[in-house]
Amino acid sequence: MPKMKTHRGAAKRFKKTGSGKLKRDHAYTSHLFANKSTKAKRKLRKSSLVSSGDYKRIRSLLTNMK
Repeated sequence: MPKMKTHRGAAKRFKKTGSGKLKRDHAYTSHLFANKSTKAKRKLRKSSLVSSGDYKRIRSLLTNMK
């Protein structure tokens, strides 16, 4: 049986925190900024944690990520 590999697309999008949670960036940050308020753009800059519903699914993609 070959080794399990980390899903490279997911590895580029998620990082593990010190406590083992998964950190992600927000969507809607690449263009069309004229339609977004300053407050919305400011909130999109910050990263957030992966929701509990998605955590199990994403964790399986990142099997070997440190």
